[in-house]
Amino acid sequence: MTDGLYPRLADAFSALATEIAELLCAEGEPLAEVIADLPYYGPCTCTATCMNLLTAPPGSAGSSMIQLERDGVDIIWLSLDPCRTTITDIEVLDGRDLGPGAQRSG
Repeated sequence: MTDGLYPRLADAFSALATEIAELLCAEGEPLAEVIADLPYYGPCTCTATCMNLLTAPPGSAGSSMIQLERDGVDIIWLSLDPCRTTITDIEVLDGRDLGPGAQRSG
């Protein structure tokens, strides 16, 4: 459950959150259970071209990631915290338009 300061990823990007949960479930990945309550901290601002969606404060990611694929092609990368208990950011690789919520302001 989020602390109320940030919207849930599932509220900001419901179709994406549903897809991630379904892909994780299909792989038997327990992290599928955290998707519904992930907060959305906004787009990453590390570089002008970074399109990651932050689901934890910047700098929370560890070195672990989960690569989700469709038809043998990576479509989403999930960065994990050092303990591998939650998803810290999401990189959508298939070029889909996530809308204005994924765009950096200013």
